[in-house]
Amino acid sequence: MLQFISHHNSRYGYIEGIRMALEGGCRWVQLRMKEADEATFLSTAQEAVTLCRSYHARLILDDRVGMVKRVGADGVHLGRKDMPADEARTLLGPDLIIGGTANTIDDVRRLHRQGVDYIGCGPYRFTTTKQRLAPVLGLEGYRAIVEAMRRENILLPVVAIGGITRADLLPVLQTGVSGVAISGGILDAEQPVEETKAILSILSILEQSKQQ
Repeated sequence: MLQFISHHNSRYGYIEGIRMALEGGCRWVQLRMKEADEATFLSTAQEAVTLCRSYHARLILDDRVGMVKRVGADGVHLGRKDMPADEARTLLGPDLIIGGTANTIDDVRRLHRQGVDYIGCGPYRFTTTKQRLAPVLGLEGYRAIVEAMRRENILLPVVAIGGITRADLLPVLQTGVSGVAISGGILDAEQPVEETKAILSILSILEQSKQQ
């Protein structure tokens, strides 16, 4: 499971980055534009929805609950200081995707009670793509959270996020998480399309080995 978190750098803008991730085979995109004004976000989200539809991919919006139905997105991802997930569910209904950010098992418990569909758990390591970074978890942090979830029968997918690169896939997936969310690891690669393909190939191999 791979989620591409949109970003921009000196070479590529938001839409170009999303297009390359989709071309590489990613089918789950999060549009994150924390500092954008409403008009800029709206126009970018509309373009991103159209692009994702052409690739039969899901698009979720970061934070902007009120924009989800307006642009026809598939759901929303909520940070720890964003709208509570149960409030978002009331607004969006039962069918749209709602994810929530967790840094601790207490965060996971709260999000589980509020009815999220998946947990975005991190950060794995320090990353410059997000301001006000929560404490870094590392491999041991993921193991502890996944093991606690199993003990408490919290059956939610956990997506690891935060500075993850292709080289991290095996150790991160071995902690028991369900997938990874990657931003700079794709966008800053020399060839983002090929990097996406390589990441998905590794994830597929790891998934097959887990099922054997």
